[in-house]
Amino acid sequence: MMQLNLVCVGSFKEEYWNDAVNEYKKRLGAFAKINIIEIKEKTDEKNLGQVLQNKLAEAKILDGYKSGYNIALEINGNSYSSLNFAKHLQKLMTDGNSTITFFVGGSNGLDEKFSKSLNEQISFSKMTFPHHLMRVILLEQIYRAFSILNNKSYHK
Repeated sequence: MMQLNLVCVGSFKEEYWNDAVNEYKKRLGAFAKINIIEIKEKTDEKNLGQVLQNKLAEAKILDGYKSGYNIALEINGNSYSSLNFAKHLQKLMTDGNSTITFFVGGSNGLDEKFSKSLNEQISFSKMTFPHHLMRVILLEQIYRAFSILNNKSYHK
């Protein structure tokens, strides 16, 4: 069975985010094993230099979670339609990738050097979304992709 890891900077304070994530984890359980790892977000920035320093410190921790095919969520990454994202995941699996790890940055994003060290960067939009919402969107799109690949009626 496929292993999907979501490595996320920051944790939820609001229960409704957990509810949404848990719903998609439950749905995805039929298709893949889902592992969500949260690392502490460093939010003590006072200026741009501190922001960059914090992102670098987070990147050092994130680096230890690289596994399989690694994907960063980045605003300037590759864009896919839902159908093409499903085909992309299918190709990754066909090519022998049994583990795919997605990295979701915190409120300041991911360290640029870390992001570029991964296999790929993908974007769900040119718009900026809260990192909490992005985790839910990612899980929903992964679920949609597996629904497409398995001819389920979820995808319209």
